[in-house]
Amino acid sequence: ALTADRDNQYLMLDSTIDRAHQQAASGKGGPRITPWGVPEADATKVHMLADALGRPLRFIVTAGQAGDVTQAPVLLEGQTGDAVLADKAYDSNALRALIASMGAEAVIPSNRTRKIIIPHNAGLYKYRNRIERCFNRLKHFRRFATRYDRRTVYFTGFVHLAAAMAWLQ
Repeated sequence: ALTADRDNQYLMLDSTIDRAHQQAASGKGGPRITPWGVPEADATKVHMLADALGRPLRFIVTAGQAGDVTQAPVLLEGQTGDAVLADKAYDSNALRALIASMGAEAVIPSNRTRKIIIPHNAGLYKYRNRIERCFNRLKHFRRFATRYDRRTVYFTGFVHLAAAMAWLQ
């Protein structure tokens, strides 16, 4: 309900790694296995979509080794905006085509391994720091910065609670 009143001028994508605390490493019955095939206590990656003001819109929690660009289509599904801002980790032709099909501009710097560099709007890209600041605000919650929960579903629930608190500030 909070995300219904968002600033759709542009959308931002990014992710952060959350390491599990040693106490979350095991428990009664040993480590549990997640749907992606790694123990629940390993590092997790939080992928986030934010609005132009740096407020969180959507989250996906995956295994720590998951690539950033793999979750971008799911995060952008059903979204609208004039531009999508992301870092070099999201540089792929498929994602750029998806953003173009949304009618938005892809503001993504080219990966240095790309043979033909695709220019991006550097003036607009400077606003991407808002999603970085959003992650910084979320990491002020100790439970977000260091994952104490053994089960990923509990950690995901807290991520959504922390995001709601960020919207209310």
